[in-house]
Amino acid sequence: MSALVLFEELTAGAGKVGRATLSVEATLNSLTLEMVDLLQQQLDSWLVDDDIRAVFIDAAGEKAFCAGGDVQALHASAVATPGGPCDYAEVFFAREYRMNYTLHTYPKPIICWGHGIVMGGGLGVMAGCSHRIVTERTRIAMPEVTIALFPDVGGSWFLNHMPGEAGLFLALTGASINASDALYTGIADRFIANEHKAAVLDALLSTTYSNEADTNHGLVNAALRPFAAASESDKPEGQVEPHMAVINQLCDGDSIHDVIDQITALDTDDSWLSRARDSLAQGSKLAALWIARQLWETRHASLREVFQAEVQLATNVVRYPEFAEGVRALLIDKDRNPAWTFAASRDVPEDLLAGFFTSPWDSNPLADLS
Repeated sequence: MSALVLFEELTAGAGKVGRATLSVEATLNSLTLEMVDLLQQQLDSWLVDDDIRAVFIDAAGEKAFCAGGDVQALHASAVATPGGPCDYAEVFFAREYRMNYTLHTYPKPIICWGHGIVMGGGLGVMAGCSHRIVTERTRIAMPEVTIALFPDVGGSWFLNHMPGEAGLFLALTGASINASDALYTGIADRFIANEHKAAVLDALLSTTYSNEADTNHGLVNAALRPFAAASESDKPEGQVEPHMAVINQLCDGDSIHDVIDQITALDTDDSWLSRARDSLAQGSKLAALWIARQLWETRHASLREVFQAEVQLATNVVRYPEFAEGVRALLIDKDRNPAWTFAASRDVPEDLLAGFFTSPWDSNPLADLS
């Protein structure tokens, strides 16, 4: 079997650049537990290797950087033991979030080439890197409301750091965004046309790196900057910034129920807004509530606390039947007719929602993050 993730150590002056390539093009490079473990092990190894001055993460194929986690495997784990523990799914979440935290806190520069579809777990990888590149074909979304999950993999961090109510709106609706939106909302750093990828890699390998990680971040910026300038004319029109007034208005309610009502009742001819509206309307109202509450509860949390809160919510969610039903309807039977537990958000009992935010174990599996 071919490698799920390809690793190379490329000569760069007196040092090296480590390259990790997600290499399961047939599944749009969706993350499995084995891929998460491979990335974690290699990042840990490169961290203590003084020869490795920077890391470059990309993916095989032109369609996707990474379309998310292996949701069908998570579904199988959920239905195997209804009510939990759901061993595979829970181990997957804990190890995936640990790897995401490693990316966010990595002292060496990590350049991510986020070309094509970047969804769910793929966005978790990209968002954690220090130099996040998007292209003219980047398509980002976290449509977890449609399968009764929530924007995890650090979503509670980066969504809460977006301007205005953009994070809440994108989390509730799963709206698709492009490279310009990624720059505006802060989940990407540079737009570079995909045709420059080989030249960018050559420039990174031609750089004379320092022994100091901080200096090397600046050197990576210097290598990337001319390509971003040359790509300016290829940048697509954004959707989020032009719609911010409407987004802020829709998300201004006396309760989350009002916000959901305002979005789902929106009367518009705007295709981007109408798709966002329909996604929330068709999604799980229970999930919409835990999505909003998770963002509220982590709004002042540290990165460490964010991942601890996410693994708690993910564990509780995967043990509840709503998630399995959402995946069944959207990805397995594909009838797109999920039998959600509640027809409206106001039907959800408060004590049921509160249960998702209660620890299911004596000790959080990410309690040792530092």
